[in-house]
Amino acid sequence: MDPFNDEHIKMYFYENRLKTFEGWPFEEGCSCTPENMAEAGFIHTPAENSPDTAMCFFCLKELEGWEPEDEPVKEHKSHSPSCHFISLKKKVEELTVEEFFKLQKERHKFLTNKSCNEAITKFDVAAKLTRADIIKTAMSKE
Repeated sequence: MDPFNDEHIKMYFYENRLKTFEGWPFEEGCSCTPENMAEAGFIHTPAENSPDTAMCFFCLKELEGWEPEDEPVKEHKSHSPSCHFISLKKKVEELTVEEFFKLQKERHKFLTNKSCNEAITKFDVAAKLTRADIIKTAMSKE
């Protein structure tokens, strides 16, 4: 899912987040049911070796290793206290246009930070490989 795509705005709505939880390993009798996960802003983003990975559509915080008794809202607040979505005092449907745009501005800060951090990590890896190649080349010429 491309977080910069306007389709991602649909995830502001509970029903759309809930639809992503097909195949979620925790159902009835658990605190982290699909309904509670979606209510807390999470979307299901499973990986092949991690079927219980969920990410907040807003702050992009990804959590895995859920236990049946984990409370999604509590976990979200604990792992991402600066998420504006989880700290909303009213439902998305009740926001004014101005409030929604302010919220969207905050969301774009998370998106930009994530994108920049990924680019920096990729650059650091490439720099280490290049440095190793330079050292290897220099050592072979001695």
